[in-house]
Amino acid sequence: MLSKKIKDKAKQLGYTACGIIPADTFDDYEEQLNVRSRLFPESKERYDDFRCFVTPPEDAKSIIVCTQRYNKYKVPKESEKFYGKMYLFDNRISYIEDYRANTEFETFIKMLGLGIIEAPVPDRLAGARAGLGKFGRNNFLYDDKNGSFIIIETWIVDKELDYDETPEDTRLPACNDNCHKCIEACPTKALTDKMTMDIGKCICRVQFDGKDALNEDMREQMGIWLYGCDACQDVCPMNKDKFTETEEYPLLSDFEELMKPETIMEMDEGTYRSILNPRFWYAGEESLWLWKCNALRTMINTGESKYHETIRKHKSNEDERISNMAKWGCEKLGI
Repeated sequence: MLSKKIKDKAKQLGYTACGIIPADTFDDYEEQLNVRSRLFPESKERYDDFRCFVTPPEDAKSIIVCTQRYNKYKVPKESEKFYGKMYLFDNRISYIEDYRANTEFETFIKMLGLGIIEAPVPDRLAGARAGLGKFGRNNFLYDDKNGSFIIIETWIVDKELDYDETPEDTRLPACNDNCHKCIEACPTKALTDKMTMDIGKCICRVQFDGKDALNEDMREQMGIWLYGCDACQDVCPMNKDKFTETEEYPLLSDFEELMKPETIMEMDEGTYRSILNPRFWYAGEESLWLWKCNALRTMINTGESKYHETIRKHKSNEDERISNMAKWGCEKLGI
């Protein structure tokens, strides 16, 4: 009865799907961490950081899994080429309906007498176990209607519930063995085979790491992605025509000027900390310098002459990290 109430509430709040699974150890997740650590030993430390996702807390009994779709929003064309869509349409922004749904759902769970336990969960694997989607070879979870453009949310609770049956196969049947588009499209070759990934080369990770983002060997490969990357998702046949809605994401248009690489280069710390970072927080509150390095790399890799003056100007930036990026760009572009 509780499980039905939870699922009915999730549907009422606009979640695309809801499933419930036992809070068992994720042995298959640990196995994948071991495989990837062997395949990419230089990234072993990063994979070790995820081992806390393997075993739920001792008092955990069930995991509630819900999905929201973000393909309902209109994609701003100027920002799309620089920003991953998931980051544009983040469901954790307090003034949007999706966030309010999350808050109300948590309140409802507690009203049912369930205690919510704060602990990490491998969300995609939990979603697959709950039957909410299947894995494509690019490691994303797909559902039939929305492709991989879904956000997965999980709640660990302290009571046993009625569980959904886990599918025998959690791989996407339509992901053809002869299709290698996602692997071929990966700019940094983080994807080298189906269901593998070198996390140390994934653009979405590298951009937010102060050390890796400055790696000269990867600068050109990272292309013009400034925050996030959709390369493997955009080329996937399973995602074709999935962004068909025209709903405006609240206040995104107000941020568009601030999100331009040339605007970021002139941004002060106060604006960054009070406006941009609270909206796009992955790089951290102290990382305006990192945003500027990423913005410079983006401008350099576009090859567009309209950015040349800005790139040249920052050769003399007092922050050596920024000036080194600008000097690299001037040498690369011959300006």
